[in-house]
Amino acid sequence: MADDLLRLKAAVIVAVNTTAAKAAKKATKTVPIVIMRVADPVKSRLVVSLSRPGGNVTGLSFMPDELGAKGIELLQEAFPKISQMGAIYTGSNSGALVVANAVISRGTQLGLQVMPLPVGDPKGYAHVFETAARDRLEALFVMDDGAITKQRQQILELAAKYSLPVVAIYKDFARDGAIIAYGPRLRVVYRRAAHYVDKILKGVPPGDLPVEQPDKFDLFVNLKAAKAPGVTIPQSLLSRANELIE
Repeated sequence: MADDLLRLKAAVIVAVNTTAAKAAKKATKTVPIVIMRVADPVKSRLVVSLSRPGGNVTGLSFMPDELGAKGIELLQEAFPKISQMGAIYTGSNSGALVVANAVISRGTQLGLQVMPLPVGDPKGYAHVFETAARDRLEALFVMDDGAITKQRQQILELAAKYSLPVVAIYKDFARDGAIIAYGPRLRVVYRRAAHYVDKILKGVPPGDLPVEQPDKFDLFVNLKAAKAPGVTIPQSLLSRANELIE
């Protein structure tokens, strides 16, 4: 697809996630690339640094490895008695692996055993939940990934079937059944990406535009999910929520 865009003489390529960004950079070292939901552009070798990216790549980074670590902390705060949980991510996404490692590391620091649960395709979710049930996992963290977001309904239906509380990054997950969501607002990120495109089209070299990270994060709590049998969300967490979803 990146090659197709180059044949069409695209002036700028917008790449949503790490996989797309790597494909675009492999295809061209000259056409500007604006990223949006990349795990860590430095670790992914897309930019030299956040402040001075250099090359033809710039844009925004979610730094979801940090978000993942925070998600684990919120999960433990909501369920202080759990000892083992799973982390669902797309196995083919190298950026997701960065997040998975951060989540596992933070879990270990907090005394939690985190089982990585990579998924290959949409048909693989049923097997993932069977594995989670077999190994008696007590909760799930769902990572940021476009492929996973598309399967939101399936994931939450399976989570309800197996009575597994879910912590995610986006409000849509909390709205549809995840007990907690914590992360930046996608609409804001996408609008900021448009500013990068505008500056580049006006002649600013992408390597001169620092990579931005979100500075505002929202905490959402699904009250219906929080009222499930055996679930008691601490008032301290409820009081910090930006929105309580009925």
